[in-house]
Amino acid sequence: MTSPPSATLPDARPTVLGRLGLNRPDLRAWAMYDWAISSFQTTVQVAVFQIFFVSVAAATLPVNQRLQAWANANVIASLIVAVISPVLGAISDVAAAKKRMLAIFMFLGAASCGGMFFIGRGDWVLASWLYILATIGATASVVFYEALLPHLCRTDEMDRVSSAGYALGYVGGGVLLALNLAWILAPQFFGLPHGQGLTEAQATLPVRLAFVSVAVWWLVFSIPLFRRVREPARTLEPDESMGRSLFITPFRRMAETVRELRIFKHAFLMLLAFLIYNDGIQTIIRMATGYGAELGIPTSAMTIAILIVQFVGIPFAFLFGHLGDRIGTKTSIFIGLAAYTGISIVGYFMQSARDFYILAFLVGMVQGGTQALSRSLFATLIPAHKSGEYFGFFSVFEKFSSVFGPLLFSITIATTGRSQLAVLGVIIFFVIGAAILSRVNVQEGRQMARDAERDLIRLDVAG
Repeated sequence: MTSPPSATLPDARPTVLGRLGLNRPDLRAWAMYDWAISSFQTTVQVAVFQIFFVSVAAATLPVNQRLQAWANANVIASLIVAVISPVLGAISDVAAAKKRMLAIFMFLGAASCGGMFFIGRGDWVLASWLYILATIGATASVVFYEALLPHLCRTDEMDRVSSAGYALGYVGGGVLLALNLAWILAPQFFGLPHGQGLTEAQATLPVRLAFVSVAVWWLVFSIPLFRRVREPARTLEPDESMGRSLFITPFRRMAETVRELRIFKHAFLMLLAFLIYNDGIQTIIRMATGYGAELGIPTSAMTIAILIVQFVGIPFAFLFGHLGDRIGTKTSIFIGLAAYTGISIVGYFMQSARDFYILAFLVGMVQGGTQALSRSLFATLIPAHKSGEYFGFFSVFEKFSSVFGPLLFSITIATTGRSQLAVLGVIIFFVIGAAILSRVNVQEGRQMARDAERDLIRLDVAG
């Protein structure tokens, strides 16, 4: 097993980049993948493709079936990722193939985004499968990306580096989304077809070019990771052989990881807490525009709000990384969850576009930081040599943490006829998640993970 590059050589003196968690080329290269993949998350998952899917690809379906088709595509993608992530993570650990597998799924996702250029009116089946493949590519690649984190840096660097990744993700996703919206809303300034009398292909060209730009952006800004970040060395448990490992060991390891979660109880508690409070976070992300539309807030205002979240998130993600160093990772997450409780209350009383902007600003303050620190905290509670499979399970929990909040909305609206009460109801996810998180003993959990790594090193030396 390899140690992080600076595990024994702390920085001689703090620098600006050091305080931001970007003081080494490999750390900057790793964080740039967040910049790269966030283009998919903003342009495809959040802002542009959903509207294009409903208004163009599914235009030939009855109105009440268009959103249903979109929901079905999301469900299928989530289920596939939930099933394959732990297996893929285990394979990447055994085969020392995190970067190679990241590349495979990155190309799958980027090629699928590029293929969206060919979607026309009524092509909802093609659009659904391209979106499903792109989502699988993006989500699976993030499993391997996050699994590299424990191998890159020391425990005391983890919060800053993880937060720096989220911050760069906000920059990358926000910049490309702004460019995409610019040529969609004002195509004449970019030499694109505009005005009256356009064919359908001409009218949708700016939007379809946005999907191509995501593919190019994703590929180009992934290059630093493949050039600068080294592949962690292959590690085998004492009873594993090199010859059969790729066929048997991944499945054995996955079963072992399930059993080990009882031993690494603080990692399990962290996963459970994350499952619950992240459900509240994801509910706010996924339901905000629908809730705003129900209140009559213009689409243009909601688009601006998305950009507000992106660019406000940049400095605050860095701030949360610094806060984690100063007052502790768990305490900083508590602050984020308390802020989300306040956000839910603000959402309950929201009435105007101005209120929506305020809500977007508040979400931007805590969204990236809370999720970044959750990632870094989990990374310190697991053995580094099995990071792929543990982050595979992290991905499963992350996928399932977007089910119960929307269900709460559905039940509340059906029961009371008021979605505002559902906004308040989301608070329960933050309260329960925080209560479980409070039971995580960070020091004990980190010590158990490091002891497991040292035991493996001693067995390697003895062997």
